[in-house]
Amino acid sequence: MAEPAARHLSLPSGLLELCALLGASQDSLRGLEQIAQKRGVKSASSLVPEVLSVFVPPFTTKEDGQVPGASCALGKGRRRSFRKKREKPRMEPWKSHPGDSKGPDSEDVTIPGGVDLLALPQLCFPGCVCVASEPKEDYIHFLVLTDVCGNRTYGVVAQYYRPLHDEYCFYNGKSHWEPSVISARCFVPFAVCVVSRFPYYNSLKDCLSCLLTHLKLCKDFEVDNHIKDFAARLSLIPSPPPGPLHLIFNMKPLQVVFPSRADPESPIVDLDLHLPLLCFRPEKVLQILTCILTEQRIVFFSSDWALLTLMAECFVAYLHPLQWQHTFVPILSGQMLDFVMAPTSFLMGCHLDHFEEVRKEADGLVLIDIDHGSVTCSKSSDDNIDIPDVPLLLAQTFIQRVQSLQLHPDLHLAHLSASTDLNEGRARRRAWQQTLNCKIQHITLQLLVGIFREVKNHLNYEHRVFNSEEFLKTRAAGDQQFYKQVLDTYMFHSFLKARLNGRMDAFARMDLDTQSEEDRIDRMLISPRRPTVEKMASRKASPLHITHRRMVVSMPNLQDISLPELPPRNSSLRIMDTSNCRSSSPVLKVTPKSTYMFKIPDIHFPLESQCVQAYYTDFVTLLSKAMALLGPGDSLLLARYFYLRGLLHLMQGQLLSALLDFQNLYKTDIGIFPADLVKRTVESMSASERAQAERTPELRRLITEVFDKHGEAPKADDAVKNFELPKKHMQLNDFVKRVQESGIVKDAVIIHRLFDALTFGHEKQIDPETFRDFYTCWKETEAEAQEVSLPALLMEHLDKNECVYKLSSSVKTNRGVGKIAMTQKRLFLLTEGRPGYVEIATFRNIEEVKNSTVAFLLLRIPTLKIKTVAKKEVFEANLKSECDLWHLMVKEMWAGKQLADDHKDPQYVQQALTNVLLMDAVVGTLQSPSAIHAASKLAYFDNMKKKSPMAVPKTTSETLKHKINPSAGETAPQAIEVLLYTPGRLDPAEKVEDAHPKLWCALNEGKVVVFDASSWTVHQHCFKVGSSKVNCMVMAEHNQVWVGSEDSVIYIINVHSMSCNKQLTDHRSPVTGLAVHNGKKPSEIYSCSLDGTVIAWNVSTLRVISRFQLSYGDLLSISLHNDRIWCCTVHKILVVTPQGFVRQELKHPKDASFLAFQLLPEEQQLWAASTGVSELYMWSLKDLDQPPQKTYLQDCSEVTCMIRVKRQIWVGGRGLSQGKTRGKIYVMDVEKVTVEKELVAHLDTVRTLCSAEDRYVLSGAGQEEGKIAIWKVE
Repeated sequence: MAEPAARHLSLPSGLLELCALLGASQDSLRGLEQIAQKRGVKSASSLVPEVLSVFVPPFTTKEDGQVPGASCALGKGRRRSFRKKREKPRMEPWKSHPGDSKGPDSEDVTIPGGVDLLALPQLCFPGCVCVASEPKEDYIHFLVLTDVCGNRTYGVVAQYYRPLHDEYCFYNGKSHWEPSVISARCFVPFAVCVVSRFPYYNSLKDCLSCLLTHLKLCKDFEVDNHIKDFAARLSLIPSPPPGPLHLIFNMKPLQVVFPSRADPESPIVDLDLHLPLLCFRPEKVLQILTCILTEQRIVFFSSDWALLTLMAECFVAYLHPLQWQHTFVPILSGQMLDFVMAPTSFLMGCHLDHFEEVRKEADGLVLIDIDHGSVTCSKSSDDNIDIPDVPLLLAQTFIQRVQSLQLHPDLHLAHLSASTDLNEGRARRRAWQQTLNCKIQHITLQLLVGIFREVKNHLNYEHRVFNSEEFLKTRAAGDQQFYKQVLDTYMFHSFLKARLNGRMDAFARMDLDTQSEEDRIDRMLISPRRPTVEKMASRKASPLHITHRRMVVSMPNLQDISLPELPPRNSSLRIMDTSNCRSSSPVLKVTPKSTYMFKIPDIHFPLESQCVQAYYTDFVTLLSKAMALLGPGDSLLLARYFYLRGLLHLMQGQLLSALLDFQNLYKTDIGIFPADLVKRTVESMSASERAQAERTPELRRLITEVFDKHGEAPKADDAVKNFELPKKHMQLNDFVKRVQESGIVKDAVIIHRLFDALTFGHEKQIDPETFRDFYTCWKETEAEAQEVSLPALLMEHLDKNECVYKLSSSVKTNRGVGKIAMTQKRLFLLTEGRPGYVEIATFRNIEEVKNSTVAFLLLRIPTLKIKTVAKKEVFEANLKSECDLWHLMVKEMWAGKQLADDHKDPQYVQQALTNVLLMDAVVGTLQSPSAIHAASKLAYFDNMKKKSPMAVPKTTSETLKHKINPSAGETAPQAIEVLLYTPGRLDPAEKVEDAHPKLWCALNEGKVVVFDASSWTVHQHCFKVGSSKVNCMVMAEHNQVWVGSEDSVIYIINVHSMSCNKQLTDHRSPVTGLAVHNGKKPSEIYSCSLDGTVIAWNVSTLRVISRFQLSYGDLLSISLHNDRIWCCTVHKILVVTPQGFVRQELKHPKDASFLAFQLLPEEQQLWAASTGVSELYMWSLKDLDQPPQKTYLQDCSEVTCMIRVKRQIWVGGRGLSQGKTRGKIYVMDVEKVTVEKELVAHLDTVRTLCSAEDRYVLSGAGQEEGKIAIWKVE
């Protein structure tokens, strides 16, 4: 027998938590009426409010005929109950049986957590219950309620007035008597409060407005029933899932819209975000945002209770995705004023009448007067609160953008004809508000990105460390106070956690979308950042930059800042001409994403189970019809329909149907999959239902996925540490960790060499003093480089991306006196006196570097000599004590440049730069005769050049065009698992850079890095497709990339949004191959898995067209040719029909294991490679029974991959070259069946190959090297 708790079932994401009727008690109203009859009501009388009735869902039970099979496990968990006593709130009175005198006294009703019924009357009547002699206008205000765990619920309160009758007539919920003659007429306020888990301020305000029209017309004893019906309606309306679908419901007379959140990471925005911009000047808005960012103790004041919550919520929304972590009570009643004495950070709101009282009594508060648009501090603390200013350049840009906004709907709608339909007019206003909200969110997000963009440069992701000290050093002097206060907040700490966790929220997306080309290039550099020549030039050209650094210190209040060349204030309320304000122009181009409306069916009364079930049935029918009308490309909208229909099937008790709908979210939008709800649903199923679900393959996989993910152990610690210098001696492993945390170097191999250098001639451990000295030397050199300022005339001699990494002291040379400067490309002399530029040498043209001495009187002065290819004259510089170090550095850069040219890999120069800078820091740290010898341990490329010079073979050098490193910035190289090239396609919906060709690179653990193939810069720096090895990738219909994973899932990446929100989970073992059938429309893709399963997919609908299972396991790959599926297993190559019938089998002549194969239809050939065999076999497709032709690959120890390019077969693997094992590529001529070229590709095995439009071939190496080589196809 079911437990009593199982009798209640409520919508898992229903809008309503609680609905309450509040007002004065019956006793106080009796006394008030007696006074009114005797003396009349001449002035407002104050009464004590209390809760009169409470209405809590669910409003139907199984006893009403609820469909069996559903369980209370799906409803909301109840957290606190309230027992009704006489003259206390009437809880769900319709449940009491007539004649049961104990019912009203003993009924138990469960109240949702976070709703304190004792405090609710004060919040619903914050200005007390005042009796009036004449009716007053209805009044609506808003609440935010927080439970002890910090979970928030949101209340909307509607106050209305009713006439006071005698005691028999007054509303008491029992019976109605005819009113007696009233000697004096009184009007008493009542309030209806709706509490929801969702901040639907405008929507619930509309709903309550509709309710009030009915309450004013009903009789006293009918009020409860009207409110009950109203609450029941709301409890049956689901909250829309994140995305473009909004729900609309007919509340009569209004059509009420319930908007969805933009994405799972974003909040619901159902309020007018421009309200603060109407009340405060932009400068004040910035000051208030600063107060919130620095977590001050903030109190809003207004004479309008409604504005308090709306204004506070707007400012909190402005700072999304940063979140206010402290007490949030936007409305304090008069009895709650002592809350403002709390010592911790808070955000509260009071009536303006209490402004002076709070200002005089409380210390350390920021007082924000909404009515007058002012920001002040409480009287006793004017000298204690230091509200810093937002960085000036960002403040100026923000103000310009805000002033460009159109904040008045009348001007926007003036040209439109008058609407004769109420709901049409409301829809116009709603569309205008949505567009404006979108622009405001864009402006505030741009401000946050500007403030915090460079934080990521000082994060160590591996060890979760933030180097706040170094970050502060990069801030302008006038901005120091602002950043110091912000960095010390809980809000910022949570922001850091999100960055380190790789959260792709609104901040991360805008940061990615707005990063410059220089930022993209910087992400590929392994050497430390330095200001480029281009940045130096822009720094010189910006007088505001100097103003910013020098003036902000003396600007205590933002409102006093005189911003240069700001447009005049928009007093005319018209759109301003911002053509001269470059920074503000993007704001006007922001348009909200398209949204769609779905109308919820009407709910019929009386509210019995049959009516509710009929409502659910109508709802499901409408959803199914809407889904049938969608095209294949409408998966985003289809996912929302599946989500809603799944919820409704749960409420109907159709659990299997609900799970199937939720399963479909994998194919449409996995981002809104309700994992917790699905888990609770499965746990609530009976044994027979669970068995039935397990018999359905899709549901069996779904159940396994959900329970496996929930079974994962939580992370032990995701805290963020601030970087601190070590205080104990360090062995090698601890030293590696400390250096990585410091942000100096990440590569563990380089740090090992650094450890050897710093411990040269000593015990193999680093003491704290040595580490501190090394860190100080490094940072001092870094700071000096930041302050380097080259004369403008010199900059035209350098490339715009060159950086000055090292400057010598002033020395005498044979070309004048000056300082020698080193960039990543050249050495040049900065002459003294009249600034001049003398080029010494580019590293590419150096022929010889010598360290010698010259005689001067009785002295021998150490001298550096550099001979170049182009010049006969040898450059000489009397570097004295710096000579040995410069000799080491120049030779290392020269060797690095030679390797970079030979291997077409610019990363060698970056690594040489890192080595050079580490040498400099080591010499500065040790300051001993052995310092140079110790630093030579870091001269990796120069030592390699001396010990084992290895020339790149001529054929390799001629064919190789470029190398890139997708593991740049990681602690160690990562193996390249799969490569995929996708051609550029100009789509009107795309940005220009998004239309460029791309290279998709799969690394280990499901990481995918995307390069812009037009510049070989990182386009998308690493996102995840699961956490297992990627086995294959293919492009489908220009806008999708399908990724087959070792975890048996196919992940689908949207090329436009660069997001992975679809998954195909039909395979039961690792997905090993994908093949596109482009001959049909719509396109088909075939996938295969290791267990022999082959599935054909419709690319547009993601539905399974057909599937079959081969009796042979170990299926490695598939290919399509001539209406046949060619399947490569470990032991055979099979020719199979689309229906799964095997037509031919091909065995290895030596019974070896097949590895890969390639079909050449034009040549009627099939090429195959085998594991552990250095031979290729070629069969004729005309007669597969004939013995294959065999080709031997010289010096090949292993074949790993092969692809067909034009009339060639490129074979990747491993073999001997110059006596060492290297990654090799063999280019085969398919006609002659001979090796055309033998390319020494990588230091490690060639793991994968792909073709770029048959013009280039790209090869990926194993973990030892982890680089991608780009080869020219001839």
